[in-house]
Amino acid sequence: MSDKIYKAIGLMSGTSLDGEIDVALVETDGHGFVKPLGFYAHPYDQRARDLVRSCFGKRAEDVETRAAEGLVTYQHIAAVKESGFEADVIGFHGQTITHAPEDGFTWQLGDGARLAAETGMDVICDFRSADMEAGGQGAPLAPLYHAAIMAGRDGPLAVLNLGGVANVTYIDGKYILAFDTGPGNALMDDYALSHLGVNYDPDGAFAAAGQVDERAVAAFLEHPYFAAAPPKSLDRNDFEAGLPALPGDPNDALASLAAFTVEGVAASLAHFPQAPERWYVCGGGRKNAFVMAQLAARLGVPVEGIEALGHNGDAIEAECFGYLAVRSVLGLPLSLPETTGVAEPCCGGVIHPHSALKTGN
Repeated sequence: MSDKIYKAIGLMSGTSLDGEIDVALVETDGHGFVKPLGFYAHPYDQRARDLVRSCFGKRAEDVETRAAEGLVTYQHIAAVKESGFEADVIGFHGQTITHAPEDGFTWQLGDGARLAAETGMDVICDFRSADMEAGGQGAPLAPLYHAAIMAGRDGPLAVLNLGGVANVTYIDGKYILAFDTGPGNALMDDYALSHLGVNYDPDGAFAAAGQVDERAVAAFLEHPYFAAAPPKSLDRNDFEAGLPALPGDPNDALASLAAFTVEGVAASLAHFPQAPERWYVCGGGRKNAFVMAQLAARLGVPVEGIEALGHNGDAIEAECFGYLAVRSVLGLPLSLPETTGVAEPCCGGVIHPHSALKTGN
């Protein structure tokens, strides 16, 4: 086991399109030692978000996807440079536009070679393909990082990430289990944008002023995904086509969509060996006070932002990809049978040395 400590930058721009590229700096040995050193949130401008949104669901390169990849890469280059962080390696997740594990297909936009050349640091990207090629779901990839930062804490506990899609990591001692639970912020954010002209429901205020349509929630829970046993993962748009009719009042609709997220999380309990005693929440959804209150009421145990443990809930996923980049360099697994369903622990990631391209080419 190497005792070398690496500095790594992790980059994350989620499918919720919340307006930021997250840049995290960590120190890690790629095993149990992780020390967050810094975090920077870089504005993801509206032009980039609109262009990325137009690419959701695509599976073949076209003019839009090429333009989006160029813009996504440029924005990430700017994010790294403006953060001022320097590291041994950058973990570049890229921007997911389509995730279809049933077809062994996933697509993250981003030019790792260009990012390496422009920043002068080696870049690891394409974290998901090796897992999918080995029969895994390619997601979620955060569980090993969740386990590292939760080491030594009494279980059972759960780490819930509320991004565009929600995913959970169940931890009890050295045992972990992970999967996507259902929608996170994506359905709420898309509705807020299309009906209210805002990118999201700030603090869940619109939802808090509405009433949940229980019939819509019951219809939503008939979706076969919730009864399916893990491993399982989702695309951000998997539920859109089959959504039950929502109330006409925007507040009621947002309250109902929030309930979809909460009930998806609650349905995950059926797949755990025992119910978690505490839930720690990261990702943008933890800032939705309505969702957090509903989760606590529904789960019946403490549900807290991961800040309760001294972590930055905005930074966790970006920190994760810095950590995974170091694991990739060391040839360590990024996924396990219990996290993605891959047959055996699977390494992954593609390295782009910073010297491979000359800046300006």
